[in-house]
Amino acid sequence: MTYDPPPKPKTVSPSSRLSPKPPISQAVVVEPVVPAALAAPLHQRRRALRQEEVANIPWLIGLPESERLFILPQVLIVQAEVGDTICRVGKPVTYWFGVVEGLLKMNTVNAHGQTTTYLGIPPGGWFGEGTALKREPYRYNVQAIRTSWVAGLPVDSFHWLLDHSPTFNRFVMNQLNERVGQFIAALEMDRIQNPEARVARNLAALFNPVLYPGVGEVLRITQQELAYLVGLSRQRVNEALQALAQAGHIQVEYGGLRVLNLPALRAV
Repeated sequence: MTYDPPPKPKTVSPSSRLSPKPPISQAVVVEPVVPAALAAPLHQRRRALRQEEVANIPWLIGLPESERLFILPQVLIVQAEVGDTICRVGKPVTYWFGVVEGLLKMNTVNAHGQTTTYLGIPPGGWFGEGTALKREPYRYNVQAIRTSWVAGLPVDSFHWLLDHSPTFNRFVMNQLNERVGQFIAALEMDRIQNPEARVARNLAALFNPVLYPGVGEVLRITQQELAYLVGLSRQRVNEALQALAQAGHIQVEYGGLRVLNLPALRAV
């Protein structure tokens, strides 16, 4: 199931966008998606943001009021079920995406069917800014590994903010800077054979406060989901988690993990 390009949103001319006159003062409230609608393609499930969801989008709440009210109606959200594909290799970029709730994975599949997982994307994480900047086809897949709420900003609106919002520019620059460090770390992790070290480094990446501010102190993740991201069996992940907990780096809680010593995790 793919996230096919939705109809292009209505836009205003560049001259009128310089001095936007927001037509609304709050998010549009709509009825929730009913279960029967989940069989529809992703782009047919999208809806406007609810007010409580706006608070979980860090770059949006950080915008000056005039910019926020102008751009808010253009941000849509969709419920993605397990296995739904948000981005697919070779498809043109239509949105800049972010996780409001849930967990996604970014990966590629080679000609022999072997999958390489680059990273997990927990709540608060926005991704694909490099692809959106260049307006190039995706070079990776992004899929839901649990039921997730994924928001999207149309790529034309993304570029409008880049052209007119210093606040948004700073946010994107911080994202790109952190992303470089993230992928360098991912290359290192791919060479690590020690299960404990692989799990530790992956957990540390998921607790990045700049890229994933929605995680907080406790990451809601199962051992099976972590196994998907790390590329190990659930049993090996369980053994690594027990070792990290005994070392005092993490605490395993019901439905999630609490990091007690983030620098120590990064150093494992």
